[in-house]
Amino acid sequence: MKPALTATVALALAGMAFSALAHHSFAMFDQSQRITLKGKVTEFQWTNPHAFIHLEVAGADGKAETWEIELNSPNNLKRQGWKSTSVKSGDVVSLITSPLRDLSDHKGGLFISLTLADGTVLREAAFAGNTGPVNVPTAPAAK
Repeated sequence: MKPALTATVALALAGMAFSALAHHSFAMFDQSQRITLKGKVTEFQWTNPHAFIHLEVAGADGKAETWEIELNSPNNLKRQGWKSTSVKSGDVVSLITSPLRDLSDHKGGLFISLTLADGTVLREAAFAGNTGPVNVPTAPAAK
């Protein structure tokens, strides 16, 4: 191969590698923070490259806010025991997330765990330092 062509190919491959790394940056999330949201799932998107949960919660002023929570890819979630039906629209949940650093225009976060109404806990071990088991059923809280 000619040196100029080799250099061009090497630069193109390096550029693609950097853009791939940029896509997977979690710098937009404040991973030093954990917040708990309680609300109703309005949509569960089982889509590539990342799944999303849309959650309607009551804001500080009492008005409904929609939060968009980012999860891992469906392929990785499936390997951890998730299904496209693990979370459904209408589910009332308690969800722990690392919020976006800037919540002024958009409410969102990086998924950590979710507790369904029946006490089932769903975790996504690849994000936010989760190391515990995934899909751990727990007893509902005593009333």
